[in-house]
Amino acid sequence: MRSTGQRIVIVGGGAAGFFAAITCQEANRAARVTILEASQVVLSKVRISGGGRCNVTHDQPDPALLVRNYPRGGRALLGPLTRFGPRETVAWFAQRGVQLKTEADGRMFPTTDDSATIIDCLVGAARAAGVEVRTGAAVVSVEVHEPTGDGHPAEGAAARFLLRLKDGSAVAADRVLLATGGAPASYRWVADLGHTVEPPVPSLFTFKIDDPRLHGLAGVSVQDGRVRLDGVKESHDGPLLITHWGLSGPAVLKASAWGARPLHDHGYQLGVTVNWRPDLTAEAVRSELIAANQADARRTVLAAGALELPQRLWRSLAAAAGADEQLRWGDAPKSLVAALTHEVHAGRYEITGKGVFKEEFVTCGGVRLKEVDFATMESRVVPGLHFAGEVLDIDGITGGFNFQSAWTTGWLAGRAMAGGGALGASGEQLSSLR
Repeated sequence: MRSTGQRIVIVGGGAAGFFAAITCQEANRAARVTILEASQVVLSKVRISGGGRCNVTHDQPDPALLVRNYPRGGRALLGPLTRFGPRETVAWFAQRGVQLKTEADGRMFPTTDDSATIIDCLVGAARAAGVEVRTGAAVVSVEVHEPTGDGHPAEGAAARFLLRLKDGSAVAADRVLLATGGAPASYRWVADLGHTVEPPVPSLFTFKIDDPRLHGLAGVSVQDGRVRLDGVKESHDGPLLITHWGLSGPAVLKASAWGARPLHDHGYQLGVTVNWRPDLTAEAVRSELIAANQADARRTVLAAGALELPQRLWRSLAAAAGADEQLRWGDAPKSLVAALTHEVHAGRYEITGKGVFKEEFVTCGGVRLKEVDFATMESRVVPGLHFAGEVLDIDGITGGFNFQSAWTTGWLAGRAMAGGGALGASGEQLSSLR
């Protein structure tokens, strides 16, 4: 790699920012790489992710399958993931003494089950490479200074930058990487620099549902359920958990991700259809109910149970279908079977709000992807400006996919910045602007 001595400034001390900084500095030792983090603590999301264990990535080596887990940005990530995907992530951490393990659902964690292992690795690698990390360094603006001085970059030249900080100081840079996550201030800088920002809205959250069918069932779960939001084509399978405020679980979280914008646009008041037994067709549900009727004719509907559903859930659905405490299967009308089939296979509930989730720090929205070169993560609008991580309009479902996007885009940006040539005025010249 050619030595340039460039000033590389990375705004944001999260996963993407650290990964880019380490990659850049290791690839070009002559570069001067600095991370500017507004808070006093770096890698805070890494620390709390995965319940404090840090879901580093997902064990899916095929990029074509991996990108299906990104409601937005999957197509743009397809090429990048062939260059740096989960296998490369595992190898990167292994080379630095951190071993990852794979759980039954494909999620990958450090063998220590402690996010501090990942933090220590990243901080240690940055220190060893020579990256300067500045905390409490809140950026308030990013200014572009053209080499020609006429407001337009010279042919083939890239712009230079001046980053002004909250404390009144400024930092000059030849290249800048924005790895600021969903920080609203950074979107203002991006817009001021000529980029389009897709409005950020929350992704990955639970559903508030106030419905008698769910009352008193907090803690009840099914291993395989299916949910589909009104107006959203995709349905989503996975475990479902009833909470004291509504519905949670992987199926709901996936639905919230794919339906993030419709839910936001409707004020988080939208209908959702729940299938408690998606492995069965509606006809199969009806047949099993008829079989239960014939086998347990003398038993009450509420007590007998059916379809291998949790007993409390069964009682609630059966009551909603019209069964009372005394009704026996042998006396049940055909209409009850039809109503029960509907409740089990296609019960409709009204979402009344956005619930909470321990990992609800993912947003959709951010820098429009068409304005970024995904070979280098460089802006197509402002030469020398790069992006990585959640600042882009990319978001994945829970399972390690968002971190993989951070590693991938950070690695690409770091490699590109390490090999970047002179961009016009020297750092020394720009420093006079302070």
